[in-house]
Amino acid sequence: MRTLLKVEMDTDKANDAIRNGTLQKTVESALEALHPEAAYFTAQNGCRTAFIVFDMTDSSTMPKFSEPFFLELGAKVSYTPVMDRDDLRKGLSALGR
Repeated sequence: MRTLLKVEMDTDKANDAIRNGTLQKTVESALEALHPEAAYFTAQNGCRTAFIVFDMTDSSTMPKFSEPFFLELGAKVSYTPVMDRDDLRKGLSALGR
């Protein structure tokens, strides 16, 4: 299932990770594991935030993907199922209207 992973990083922990050189390693390692369709980085709610779209094939992978962000960056993590344009078109056509 196409999934949006939102990672909102704790500012102090992310600052420390930048200073000690681990932020980039943490993010790169996560992206290698996730094989994302897209990944975007911004600031939201005053925090460094990543939006990563990937295919979640099994919900049991959530700890594998989440724990590095929790442990290393004190992040708030959320998962949301999402659709692309084709998915929306398919879903709407199934309504039969």
